Amino acid sequence: MDTDVMFVAGTVLVAVTLPALLTAYTEGRVPRIPIAMLLAGGMLVTYALHERPSGYSFAEIPSVFERVFSKMGA
Repeated sequence: MDTDVMFVAGTVLVAVTLPALLTAYTEGRVPRIPIAMLLAGGMLVTYALHERPSGYSFAEIPSVFERVFSKMGA
């Protein structure tokens, strides 16, 4: 599988999970699903970083998102 897609999917999953974690915390609920989503997103990002020998620089991340989203639209 393409490491760029895994990196973007994991990053989006982690970003979507953060509000769910905050909501569960403020409502006093146990955040089971958000924690599972956070772990899955973290594993995707970690695997993508591990499989790509050069890694991702902060300056490169916007272009990675652009490449992945342009593939989705094509």
